[in-house]
Amino acid sequence: MSGVIVAMRRTLLSCTSLARNGLIGLAALVLLPAGPAAAADLGVLGALSIFFDLNRQEIAVLTTALALLGFSVVAAILLMHTRVRAANNEAELLVDIGQLQVQADRYRALLFAEPQVLIAWAAGDNRPQISGDVSLLVPQESPQRILAFGTWLPPEPALQMDHAVDALREAGEGFLLHLTTSTGHAIEAMGRAIGGEAIVRIRELSGLRRELAETNLRHKALLEETEMLRGFAATSPWPIWAKSAKGSLAYANAAYARATEAASVSDATDRNLELLDSDDRAEMEHALAVSETFSARLPIVAGGERRIYDVRAVKIGGGSVGVAIDASEADALSSALVRMAEAHRRTLDQLSSGVAVFDAQRRLAFYNDSYRRLWDLDRAFLDGNPDDSSVLDRLRAARKLPEQPDFRAWKLKLHEAYRAVETAKDTWYLPDGRALSVVTTPNPEGGVTYLFDDVTESLELARRFDGLIRVQRETLDSLAEGVAVFGSNGRAQLFNPAFAKMWKLSPDALREQPHIDTVEEWCRPLFDDTHIWRTIREAITAIENRVDVPLKLDRKDGSVLDCMTRPLPDGATMLTFQDITDTENVERALRESNEALEAADQMKVDFVHHVSYELRAPLTTIIGFAHFLSDPSTGPLTAKQAEYLDYVTKSTNALLALTNNILDLATIDAGAMKLELGPVDIGKAIEAAAEGIQDRLATDRIRLKVDVDPNIGSFVGDERRVVQVLYNLLANAVGFSPQDAIVGISAKRSEHAIVFTVTDSGPGIAPDVKDKVFDWFESHSHGSRHRGAGLGLSLVRSFVELHGGMVRVDSAVGKGTSVTCDFPTDQAMHRNAAE
Repeated sequence: MSGVIVAMRRTLLSCTSLARNGLIGLAALVLLPAGPAAAADLGVLGALSIFFDLNRQEIAVLTTALALLGFSVVAAILLMHTRVRAANNEAELLVDIGQLQVQADRYRALLFAEPQVLIAWAAGDNRPQISGDVSLLVPQESPQRILAFGTWLPPEPALQMDHAVDALREAGEGFLLHLTTSTGHAIEAMGRAIGGEAIVRIRELSGLRRELAETNLRHKALLEETEMLRGFAATSPWPIWAKSAKGSLAYANAAYARATEAASVSDATDRNLELLDSDDRAEMEHALAVSETFSARLPIVAGGERRIYDVRAVKIGGGSVGVAIDASEADALSSALVRMAEAHRRTLDQLSSGVAVFDAQRRLAFYNDSYRRLWDLDRAFLDGNPDDSSVLDRLRAARKLPEQPDFRAWKLKLHEAYRAVETAKDTWYLPDGRALSVVTTPNPEGGVTYLFDDVTESLELARRFDGLIRVQRETLDSLAEGVAVFGSNGRAQLFNPAFAKMWKLSPDALREQPHIDTVEEWCRPLFDDTHIWRTIREAITAIENRVDVPLKLDRKDGSVLDCMTRPLPDGATMLTFQDITDTENVERALRESNEALEAADQMKVDFVHHVSYELRAPLTTIIGFAHFLSDPSTGPLTAKQAEYLDYVTKSTNALLALTNNILDLATIDAGAMKLELGPVDIGKAIEAAAEGIQDRLATDRIRLKVDVDPNIGSFVGDERRVVQVLYNLLANAVGFSPQDAIVGISAKRSEHAIVFTVTDSGPGIAPDVKDKVFDWFESHSHGSRHRGAGLGLSLVRSFVELHGGMVRVDSAVGKGTSVTCDFPTDQAMHRNAAE
């Protein structure tokens, strides 16, 4: 009995395996729909035929096999129950099970009669059951490698397959894909959800199935192309239409509807509106009946406006398709081009130059009368459109072309113009003595245009002109005067070497024909008188009142030029420059010497008369008696007398200082002042000058601020005059400073000078009197306590300039004054100043 039970268990397991592995495809035959489109028209047998691609006979066999299988399963179950009840029939049961196994194998062989793979996923199970010929897709690999679609499919199809399988397993969405493997095989992948399982079948397309798949793809591509063309036609700005075999309007786009003033496209087709008039339609229908194509440029009234259209129509099948392209602008341009060409022809006929146009075939297409007269050719010959070679041969026979040792090579070189892209120029010297300028211009549409000009007279005139120019050039180059000729446009046309040398200009730069403004900028380092340069520019560029203008130029280098602007007949202007420096210097020296002698004589007379006798002698007497009275040996004085004597002494001392200052200024102006040059200790000089104003500093409670580098050292100069300069500057600053103020003095050494600066916080100097502070007897209190004759700053400037230096005054009203003196450290300059 135990043996029977074991046999029954084995039988059940075997049946289960058969049901799972051998019948899963048969279940797909019955349950798997062929697709949304075919499900409505196909029954169970249709689904089987689509899934397995079987014919009717195969379907009948498969149906019989299915029935036998069902019967065998029922018989096996009944047999098992019978064997349970009758354990002694175990051997017979084993035989029946073997037969059932054979039948299952036969059905499995039928299912996999062609190379294909079945992959099944049970609901909730990620482990697939794979059946079939795995090597079809992944040869010599594990069956599980088939699930790695990227191993046997290109990247894009593999990604498409992954998405389709995921959608099938997650949402039960079926799919049908036609793919190409990495090895180039075409396959079909179909996926369906059946009985809670996701089943994917993969098989190779071949034979009829492959042709059917390709046909479907072509059909799909044709549909897409058709939709694209319909979309293009619908959005095209040109009227497009299609007519049936009967001539009725079958299709029209929106542009056609607008052109025929229809309410819509359907309105145009319903009413069968025509774009062309009756005569043009009849012509188009006749042309389509004869040649199946029609092309013409026709006037069409579109949208209430008459325009020109290029109409194209083609006969297709029994009907026709047409399009109308707006060519109004092209037609207008074509007409304008024809009119322009005709106008050019009329213009060329009026030219004195000979013009001949040869077309792309090298035949004469146009010539003007000047060309015929130039070569004395017969009009009948030219009207016959001869080729280029024939014309040249006839001219050569008449000895009207330049003599050539190799005429054939010369002609071939001339005909290179037909292949050239740029204009070529040449000069022909004819046997009769004439010279012709020949210009060959390639035409854009092919061919060449010849332009002939008789330049015999022009060349002769050019030779004469060149000769005159050479003579003129030699003449100008030999002149000692500087000569420059400027055209009416203000540019230098001609110059001689004397002009370039006189103004230190580059001959190469002058050959570039610079403008007078540029020449002026080049010459300004030597002469920068704006008024005279404006006069020269006006003389060069003036249109009216062109007259000779004499000018005199005193240049910075000390030279003097006599300038003359002379207008020329051709509108140009000639400038001449003559160096009169020697003459001017002699005249100037004589004049200056005379003036100096007169001034020195007058100064000497005034100085001796007013200072030496009338002022200095009495002043000396007063000073002497004042000192005598102040001497204790003369006897005691009362307090009042001593006070009065002190006033007299101070006044006489001030008057003596004033007299000495006047004497110094007179000596300087007379050129008789000589400096006693020697080393000047800068620090000691400042101390000596400050010592002279100590009493005034104490009286006015003014503090002196000295800013001097202890290591500043010394310089070469007249120490007594330097101290006098610093004293006058400090005295002037103290006089203009309010009480309790600060007066500053500083000394700095620069690269070439010693710079002394004296500053105060006084009322400042007004701009209108700033330039007068160094003049004699110029004294302006500006509301300060300062009173004086106004000689201090005059002496300062004179002594500084004697040293070869300079004085600067910086002042602003209400902000004080700063006076700066520069004493040069160059000893050569000291010697020149002293001399």
